[in-house]
Amino acid sequence: MTNMALFAEQQVRADLARLLLAAVEASGRHRCDIARDAQIHKDAMRRVLAGERSASLGEALRILAASGVAPHAHLLLFLVSSGDHAIAWLQSDLAQFFEDFSGELPSALERVLGNQVHEVKPRWAKGTAQRVARLLSDHIDELERKDALLGDVFTVADGGHRG
Repeated sequence: MTNMALFAEQQVRADLARLLLAAVEASGRHRCDIARDAQIHKDAMRRVLAGERSASLGEALRILAASGVAPHAHLLLFLVSSGDHAIAWLQSDLAQFFEDFSGELPSALERVLGNQVHEVKPRWAKGTAQRVARLLSDHIDELERKDALLGDVFTVADGGHRG
């Protein structure tokens, strides 16, 4: 059962404000420039960032985008994980990966599973997430091994001298 206290308006507003403020501060841009690009009045943005006013979904996405972060990934992380994950992943390759991955996943599931898409069980989610993370880790390890091997090949081709 979902703990409804987690969805109290004041708490959600404060957590979202913390994410948006972190994105704005990490951007290195002036708040007035972000407000202009996000098409939000600068006073309304000040109130959103202070947690005094709730941001609409569109406003939150525009503020994140104007701050130079992957807007969908951070909002999705905020909704499914925690504001802490969304803040920790600001301006990272991992956030961009998550944005692209989560955007591609529904179509990939339909394409690969076909008629089996309706047979997927919610209880498989945690194990599947762990498996995808292991698969990604193995892929990174393989790429690092290939890079090391290519580095050795170039060292030998240069007569043992690098640089």
